[in-house]
Amino acid sequence: MTTRGYTTEEGNRLNNYAVEPKVYVDDTERAGFTEYAEKLNGRLAMIGFVSALLLEVLTGHGVIGWLTSL
Repeated sequence: MTTRGYTTEEGNRLNNYAVEPKVYVDDTERAGFTEYAEKLNGRLAMIGFVSALLLEVLTGHGVIGWLTSL
């Protein structure tokens, strides 16, 4: 007897079987000039720009000045 992934064996012992999820293939492209790539590049550029501004505010030097003063 089988019910929802459980099987009852002789002597009313209960066996558990894993319920497998549905398998699907994601066909969206993740390389080249896609919307995903452009959004990711824009977000990374914003993070870099804000980081450069914070570095300049906190140290009083620009990125190049801070790198050459080390």
